[in-house]
Formats: sequence, structure tokens, C-alpha cells
Amino acid sequence: MNSEERELLERTLKISEENNKILKGIRRSNRLATGFKVFYWLVIIGLGFGAYYLIEPYVKEFRSVYSQFINIINHLGK
Repeated sequence: MNSEERELLERTLKISEENNKILKGIRRSNRLATGFKVFYWLVIIGLGFGAYYLIEPYVKEFRSVYSQFINIINHLGK
């Protein structure tokens, strides 16, 4: 192996090590982004269920009043 080949091989090794470092950073970044997306959607879904839990009594009361209103309307129409 002459000096030119050795120098070329060393440059190739240096570039491949640098690329490997960059690719590992990209993979780590993608994993973190995926984790944050999962956490984000779990929070959104959890808040939706929590909001429904808080307004559920009002929804039930509204249904009750609405059904009474419909019964009165039907009774007056007869």
C-alpha cells in the first residue's frame, strides 16, 4: 500500500466516522420527537376525557330538561 492509498483510506475512515456521528444524532433526535408526540397525544386525549368527566353532570341535566320539554310539547299538541 503506497502513501496515496493510505492517505485516501484514512480520509475515508475519518469521513465515515463523522457521518456515523451525524446519523446517530439524527436517530436520537427522531426518537425524542416520537416520544414527545406520543406524550402530546396522551395529554390531549386525557384532557378530552377529563373535560367530559367534568361536564358529564351538566350533559345529563340538559338531557333530562330536554326530554321533559319534549314531553310537555307532545302533551300540549294532543
